[in-house]
Amino acid sequence: MGCILKTLITGVAGFIGMHCALRLLERGDEVVGIDNLNDYYDVVLKQERLSRLRPHVKFNFHQIDIADRDSMANFFASEKPDRVIHLAAQAGVRYSLINPYAYIDANLQGFMNIIEGCRHHQVGHLVYASSSSVYGGNETMPFSEHDNIDHPLSLYAATKKSNELMAHTYSHLYNLPTTGLRFFTVYGPWGRPDMALFKFADAMLKNKPIDVFNDGNMVRDFTYIDDIVEGVVRVLDKPATPDANFDALRPDPAASTAPYRVFNIGNGSPTPLMDYIRALETALGVTGRKNFMPMQPGDIPATSADTSELCNWVGFQPDTPIIDGVQKFADWFLAYYKRKD
Repeated sequence: MGCILKTLITGVAGFIGMHCALRLLERGDEVVGIDNLNDYYDVVLKQERLSRLRPHVKFNFHQIDIADRDSMANFFASEKPDRVIHLAAQAGVRYSLINPYAYIDANLQGFMNIIEGCRHHQVGHLVYASSSSVYGGNETMPFSEHDNIDHPLSLYAATKKSNELMAHTYSHLYNLPTTGLRFFTVYGPWGRPDMALFKFADAMLKNKPIDVFNDGNMVRDFTYIDDIVEGVVRVLDKPATPDANFDALRPDPAASTAPYRVFNIGNGSPTPLMDYIRALETALGVTGRKNFMPMQPGDIPATSADTSELCNWVGFQPDTPIIDGVQKFADWFLAYYKRKD
């Protein structure tokens, strides 16, 4: 039996962070989690996610802001994690138009503190959250890791692209294995209140109208949380390696001579927003009143993931049907808020 690995998960009180932590703990890994528990959305929800992790004897939590350079340096020196899943970030495309400095602090300074900790303490693999938003103005569908991503449409997207560039630099300079995962619209139980599915469910059950942007003509590659976790854990267990076929005369954005990789994690089945809403209406047994609105600045009209590279690397690609995933979310949502009433 091999040694037990200690994995640091940043943003462990978050939606994806909690689910990843549970998966690792259930298979016997040691998990140390950090989160600043900020009030970007309901702190009670974050605390209740943590309450699902605390009973595990191999779980340890620290309340730290990743943008705090000294605290992060001290944390790495004392905990010495073997691997890192970096999920902590200031999320949200629209919020980046309101509070841009939050993205610089968390997504750039915070990422720098994480990757420096990995370098100085010989972390075996850094897996970090990127985003489908990096594809920006690219309208070639489905999005491929081999595509150019030089046209971000929001500061959030620009910070995520910056993380990929920073990771490549550290992989090249210090032989640090890094893997970026471009998540495509993640949903499911214990999800974020600022995401559309959560907002729609809350409004529908209160008989309030829901805001439907771009007059409903949006398409998203909605990806169920269990599929995301499966992809994250499989990638974590297979550290990035250099690509022996990399051609410096025709450089491929998805490859490198350094131990660096980026992968899409999406369902591979782009769904019109109106179909997503209908699935939620069916699951909740209500019909939503729709307030059709124009496209919002920073949004992109459609996303679609080519997941062939992920499948080739770890033998997995997400496939949970929207109707099943939305039903599981709705069941959780109804039970969670009934318990709180």
